[in-house]
Amino acid sequence: MKSKTTPKTEVLAVPIGTEEGQFTALFSTHGLLRLLFPGDNPHQANPTLDRESVPANWINKTTAAVQKVLAGRKITALAPLDLRLGTPFQKRVWTALQQIPLGGASSYGKIATALEMPKAARALGAACGANPIPLLIPCHRVLAANGTLGGYSGGLDWKKRLLAREGVKHR
Repeated sequence: MKSKTTPKTEVLAVPIGTEEGQFTALFSTHGLLRLLFPGDNPHQANPTLDRESVPANWINKTTAAVQKVLAGRKITALAPLDLRLGTPFQKRVWTALQQIPLGGASSYGKIATALEMPKAARALGAACGANPIPLLIPCHRVLAANGTLGGYSGGLDWKKRLLAREGVKHR
């Protein structure tokens, strides 16, 4: 039996400097593929595209969106998101996360119920952890049922800071 392999995706790594450190946006020819936090290793992506392969407005929109989230402001435009590497379930979760408004929060269980999968709260948490574009797909707005933070791919310090900027209370 042949093993299923993920096709190699060519990427362009674009640094996004902020007062909080340097984020790195990874673009494919389909859109924004990943967003790395300051301290993450952008070289793990093995950039293979040249800058001319990615529309400049994608880079500009992504930079502006990161700046807005860090300032606790609403994102008004996004580059296309390349979510091809996610499973169908993960893509459903990531789409649902984008419906949580700025300054709002939800729980893993509530989102699972909204997706008509009420027993999938743990799987939903795993999908949040696999979110390739944290900040812009706002998994930081998902809390545990009791109002505690739960987890966050960027670390709980980032989750606390982002929620505080949006005025979201948690335990």
